[in-house]
Amino acid sequence: MFKRRIGPPPHEGGESAAVNSCPDIWELDSGDFAVIGFERTAQLLPHLPADAFVDPGEAIVVLPRSVLVKARENIPPE
Repeated sequence: MFKRRIGPPPHEGGESAAVNSCPDIWELDSGDFAVIGFERTAQLLPHLPADAFVDPGEAIVVLPRSVLVKARENIPPE
């Protein structure tokens, strides 16, 4: 199911205290991506642009910018 981590482990580079709060990005066997981040649906939903929706079963998840920037070179082009 989890194929590979995209970017460095969250404990490298100070993103985590090596205990909790470990934002992470994973490529799945299906080619989709799984994101471990901070669930912020309740806080951000009222501010969502009019043309964006959060359907049942979906959530707004926030990643620290540095996590995605560090992962950029490991994201496959297609």
